[in-house]
Amino acid sequence: MEQRIKGTTGLMGLIGSPVGHSGSPDMYNFSFRYHHLDYAYLAFDIKEDQVKAALDAMRLFHMRGCNVTMPCKNEAAKYMDELSPAARIIGAVNTIVNENGRLIGHITDGTGFVHNLKENGVEVKNKKLVVLGAGGAATAIQVQCALDGARELSIFNPDDPFLARAKGTAEKLGKERPECKVQVFCLEDKEKLKAEIAEADILVNGTLAGMKPHDNISPITDTSVFRQGLVVADVVYNPEETRLLREAKEAGCKTIGGKGMLLWQGAAAYKLYTGLEMPVEEYRKYQKGQEEA
Repeated sequence: MEQRIKGTTGLMGLIGSPVGHSGSPDMYNFSFRYHHLDYAYLAFDIKEDQVKAALDAMRLFHMRGCNVTMPCKNEAAKYMDELSPAARIIGAVNTIVNENGRLIGHITDGTGFVHNLKENGVEVKNKKLVVLGAGGAATAIQVQCALDGARELSIFNPDDPFLARAKGTAEKLGKERPECKVQVFCLEDKEKLKAEIAEADILVNGTLAGMKPHDNISPITDTSVFRQGLVVADVVYNPEETRLLREAKEAGCKTIGGKGMLLWQGAAAYKLYTGLEMPVEEYRKYQKGQEEA
């Protein structure tokens, strides 16, 4: 890294909290080196009330691009000069492109999630999904799965301000894709959660539950809901196998971690920043080599 930083090097980065365990700097810096691009990528621990200041700094430092992770995705969308159609529907951004001081917000989480499922042999078309959470990533997943032909979505969220956001998403999807049945429930209603999972094809954790350093936590406390034939997917990628996935696998479920989603949503963002295809397979080989070293 030090050998390629010079006076002309442009800055890109990640904002959110926590970000200390993020794989984004490694992925983007590898890709910059691969394409001989004069950029460096850093992670910045930013809370929701610091988002506006961070975006002002993005303009000030002429940062070409910035990724946004939880819990800042919805807050960042408020300060964009322009939003992509998907970001406007969702009300959140995970990718910001700086076009000469104009900040344009995009959301690539949903497409990254669906691509990750497909890569693991799972299609969302005509499927029923139970999605835990109503933050930026979870909402992006809900919208993209509905647009890609999901039959039914059951959204569970704690009884907090995000529950109203989930109901708003359901209302929007009712207009955008009325053939997809969307329902919203309180996560505290354990019996309803159990009943909905019993009828589901895919269970998705779209929350931070299980992310390091809280990797002893699972959003599902009743492991009797797991069964053969149920696909369990997690947006958390550190650790690679969360407690949720480990317990689901032990019960015979097919499990899909969040690492692939990170990779594919990152590849979409990389193209927005640079106009180039991210070297996904080369990065995977590099990762494997790092793990074996």
